Amino acid sequence: MVFRGTAARTAVALGGTALLVASLAGCSGGLGGSSAGGGGSTSDTSSGKLTSNVTIKLLAGGNDPVSIATAKQYAAGFHKAEPKVTVTVDTRPGGTDGDNLIKTRLSTGEMDDVFLYNSGSLFQALHPDQTLQPLTNEPWVKNITKDFKATVSTSKGTYGAPAGTTFAGGIMYNKKVYEKLHLSIPTSWDEFIANSKKIKAAGITPVLQTYGDTWTSQLFVLGSYANISASDPQWATKYTDNDPSAKYSKMPALEGFEHTAQIHQLGLANKDYASLTNVNGLKELAEGKAAQYPMIAVVIGNVLQSDPSKVNDIGVFPIPADNASDTHLTIWEPGGAYIPKTTTGQKLIAAKKFVAWLNSPAGCDIQNKTGLPSGPYAISQCKVPSTAPALVADTQKYIDQGKSGVALEFLSPIKGPNLEKILIQVGSGISSAAQGAKLYDDDVKKQAQQLGLKAWG
Repeated sequence: MVFRGTAARTAVALGGTALLVASLAGCSGGLGGSSAGGGGSTSDTSSGKLTSNVTIKLLAGGNDPVSIATAKQYAAGFHKAEPKVTVTVDTRPGGTDGDNLIKTRLSTGEMDDVFLYNSGSLFQALHPDQTLQPLTNEPWVKNITKDFKATVSTSKGTYGAPAGTTFAGGIMYNKKVYEKLHLSIPTSWDEFIANSKKIKAAGITPVLQTYGDTWTSQLFVLGSYANISASDPQWATKYTDNDPSAKYSKMPALEGFEHTAQIHQLGLANKDYASLTNVNGLKELAEGKAAQYPMIAVVIGNVLQSDPSKVNDIGVFPIPADNASDTHLTIWEPGGAYIPKTTTGQKLIAAKKFVAWLNSPAGCDIQNKTGLPSGPYAISQCKVPSTAPALVADTQKYIDQGKSGVALEFLSPIKGPNLEKILIQVGSGISSAAQGAKLYDDDVKKQAQQLGLKAWG
């Protein structure tokens, strides 16, 4: 649901959050339970005294150039702040190979002193209560957002600090087109369709679809999850527990499939939807040749590269629900920085100092310089620069208004691997919305059984 594969490589290449290592095309997610302040009796050691010089190892978020460069800048910046601590950088592969390496190192006691990894269900799969140092009592924990805290916590404590920014999944839109046509931000699906028809009448592509990059087909479904949770806050739990009422073939989850189908049925998508790529679609959006694009905000970096003058012409709003009161912006949380239980003594003091520094103004400044913020930070000490893309402020507005919610991957580990293919069929008129949703429910069942979830038999 976040990015492993094509979307990950796109985000990394853009210099955005270096921890986008899960995929819209892959399986990722979060069972993050809320923390009640437990997490063992480990006291705050971030202010502990270092009695001698110490070297710690940092495992980067991948082995791509941006992940490596980012980790090295973290290491250099922290050494400047704490001269007694030298940080050496280690790398790992992305995707499943990286997941397996981390699990192996944790199980064999060979994990680096600090490692950067996903929040959400991939974090839960590490069995954090057994493998990670609790950070519950560290001073910075009170400054992280409730949503992020849930993605790096169990009922026993909090284990991670944010590394990178959040980002939205919604409708990226051209603000100048909206101004020219005197359109208001839609709050319901009917309003969105009405806007789209006016845009089409003006000779502008109303809704971009870029199936040339297959992962992009999923946004009307995945980007609508905050709407589902607004309608039924317990939907993710029911979904994970195989409750018959929480299926994509039933409302409210069926909406995403219906919306995907309706865009095609009404002729509101670009004619080259089957071959257009994400990068070229973004160019059309930035140039005002298209007006709206269901997409993740992290790809705004492509616009920065192709035409920096147009970055602030693009905003974002939630994928509208059928019922306007359910319309919420879906938010993906950043990855985390974690410390394994095998890090002890002076190294533990140094590691906790590093994690605290990463989320201090100095650490945030380096994060701003090494990547393009594509959303708000998940901790109050970190502020996006005034030069951040305009859609970052749009995202913050919905968060401040309480009109946002986290993506499903942070609430359930289940995602069928064939969603993108199924939605291309629905979005191309090959399958109906109902047929596609039923196919996806079957896909989800197979994946849940592979995960060994008891409720799925």
